[in-house]
Amino acid sequence: MPDRRILSLWFPRLGAERLIRRAPVLASQPLAIVDEVHNMQVVTALNDVAQAAGVTSGQPARDAHAVCPGLLTRQRSPDAEVRFLAALQRWAGKFSPWVSPEDNDALVVDLTGCAHLFGGEDALINVVEADCEDLGLTVCIGLADTRGAAWALARFAGQAARSDRSGDAIDQEARATRSRAGKRRHWTKGGAAPQVRVSGRAQAGRIAAPGQTYSALSPLPIAALRLTPDTTAQLGRLGLRTVGDLLGQPRAALARRFGKGLVLRLDQALGSAPEPVSPAKPPDHFAVRMTLPEPIGLVEDIEAGIDRLLPRLCEMLKAKGRGVRRIALQAYRSDHAVETVDLSLARPTHIPDRIRPLLVMKIDSIDAGFGIDMLRMEALLTEPLHDVQTVGHIQAGAAVRKRLDGQTTLDDLMGRLGARVGLDSITRVLPASSNIPEKTFARHAAAWSEPSPDPWPRPAAPRPLLMWRPEPVMAPDTPNLPQTFRWRGQELHRLRATGPERIAPEWWLDDPDWRTGVRDYWVTDTQDGQRLWLYFAHGAAMSPGWFCQGSFC
Repeated sequence: MPDRRILSLWFPRLGAERLIRRAPVLASQPLAIVDEVHNMQVVTALNDVAQAAGVTSGQPARDAHAVCPGLLTRQRSPDAEVRFLAALQRWAGKFSPWVSPEDNDALVVDLTGCAHLFGGEDALINVVEADCEDLGLTVCIGLADTRGAAWALARFAGQAARSDRSGDAIDQEARATRSRAGKRRHWTKGGAAPQVRVSGRAQAGRIAAPGQTYSALSPLPIAALRLTPDTTAQLGRLGLRTVGDLLGQPRAALARRFGKGLVLRLDQALGSAPEPVSPAKPPDHFAVRMTLPEPIGLVEDIEAGIDRLLPRLCEMLKAKGRGVRRIALQAYRSDHAVETVDLSLARPTHIPDRIRPLLVMKIDSIDAGFGIDMLRMEALLTEPLHDVQTVGHIQAGAAVRKRLDGQTTLDDLMGRLGARVGLDSITRVLPASSNIPEKTFARHAAAWSEPSPDPWPRPAAPRPLLMWRPEPVMAPDTPNLPQTFRWRGQELHRLRATGPERIAPEWWLDDPDWRTGVRDYWVTDTQDGQRLWLYFAHGAAMSPGWFCQGSFC
């Protein structure tokens, strides 16, 4: 079996170059990606223009703007970076099937037995750099026998060990200490220095020849062992600045003082402790198709094709414990055109009888043209769906009653309505926790929400049947409820009134409708039979006055 070889691909400017790929005009301007760390905006990625101006990664955003006044900053999007790294993972699959993401901005590739397919390791590195050049990405490469050594070479090769304190260099130590330090460096018994290869994008790639892991790691800083900053700082205070300095120390003493994590990282880098590369599982793909010997064009023929494809697709979903939420039916015509029917479901399911009627409703939108040669059905969006769930007696009884009462027909009804008007048009009103009358409820998409299990909270005072935005009422600007007032061009006379109910605004939010300050609400009956919801605004950012917000009939 060939020796194990691990390739580490680090993209130090992943966040910035992801945006530059979408907007190439940003490449000529200093750009930095910032994220909130400990209540402070910190630079997490930057392009080469910003780096040339003096901006560094990990620098506070205010300091970066001081160094580079023309700096453009964009908020970091972790989800978008994860998706972009997943796309790069699929690209790296051309070199080896064993590819895994690492540190949110790097990939690790197990090249064992794969380098000869590209003409050797040097030729493979040339392909990696050429592809990254075409993609507009900056990459740092490390290649070694272990995952830890490849990680270290990609990030720290060519860097000298520095002290984090002034006047604490090795040259200022005692002569005896320097003598012992020289002996510790020779504990590895020599060995050829690692080969250094400079990338075409001004990024240094590092290749450690097989069996030369010790020699490759010895001159690197302690931080190359993936230690915590505190551990790195403590080792530096003891004069241990490079990995070679650490190799000559007793392992038992290191474990007692710094914990087993330091020894584990050292063993992983040298190959004594296993650190496998586990590739991410490819996403499940559910699709079936049927090629027809003769073109079809009748609705009955398409329905017959659905009857053959849909059970097969549902069996695939059921085997994986998934339910379809969004399904697509594609009809490939003989003139190379494709007709697509897209269907969304109110609830995930893998039951063909619940999906077929909804698909049949949309068959009329398919233009068969000169005939359809192939039908293809694909589950675009799926969700976990388990036939057996562990619940208590109360939940089990409720589920049985729901099935016996036929309440699943509500989901089918939403599916039928959604097939015509769209599921986003079907909403459900749920209670919300707020003392503001117009914020006591919230609208949610019915297909993506459940009814409230708790009863609606009862307000302290009656609420109107109809509610609208506050409308001004012509009345004296005094807190006393007027006997006569004018609203919507009507002269109204008060018959009786109940109140007041005082409601204060949410001071932590700036709501334009509540800039009038505290309100006193009155349920007012008029002589012409109307029952209105009036309130007097005491005034804050706006002038006081009377308003009408609802009607009880």
